[in-house]
Amino acid sequence: MTVEPAGRIEMTGSGETTLDGLFERLERMPVPEGYKVEIVEGSVFMTPQCWTHWDIIRKVLRQLEDRFGPDTEIISDVRIDSPGRLNGFAPDLAKIVDGAEPGAHGRFSAEDVELVVEVVSRSTAANDYGPKPAAYATAGVPAYLVVDPYTARCRLFTHPKDGGYRSELTTDFGEPGEDHRHLRRAHPGHGRLPPGLTGRARTDHHPGPRPLPAAQDSRRATSVAQ
Repeated sequence: MTVEPAGRIEMTGSGETTLDGLFERLERMPVPEGYKVEIVEGSVFMTPQCWTHWDIIRKVLRQLEDRFGPDTEIISDVRIDSPGRLNGFAPDLAKIVDGAEPGAHGRFSAEDVELVVEVVSRSTAANDYGPKPAAYATAGVPAYLVVDPYTARCRLFTHPKDGGYRSELTTDFGEPGEDHRHLRRAHPGHGRLPPGLTGRARTDHHPGPRPLPAAQDSRRATSVAQ
């Protein structure tokens, strides 16, 4: 294992690479406490969760529970295997369709998800805007929301088709938006996103992220080359 100055860790080995195998190896590694870990297209990303990131997640979660009820199934930083090569995402928030049950391995699949929310971190922005929406659209996830504290904007992607989202709405934090009814996996009466996400967001006065030293902002590990 070679550690480079940028914090990138190369893992090499032999045999077929699988998501389960990569996660098993990660469990044996000294992953720092408080880091979010996920695998995107075969690369392992470790990102520290700063207070700003969690504060936004908490506010969005509260709005989701206000809209859909406190008993709705919403998970955070939990592995969800997604379409594509070696994609084991851990979204900041994922609303599970009513009545869905975890599979044999105790995990929900991407097909069980009707809304994904990602709060952008500096080191993972390329994933949040690139491979992730493609994978979620391929899985048919009806709505994908990106909350970007660096631009103070929210981008809502809807109408998945042919590996991409056909509709996109961009709003500034606090800007009134449209009412959307794209959660096709929800039961009747649960077809709208929370007003605070598509209407006036509760992040109006959020101070924005505190800059982190480059050395602390991310740690990225590249998977076994096949």
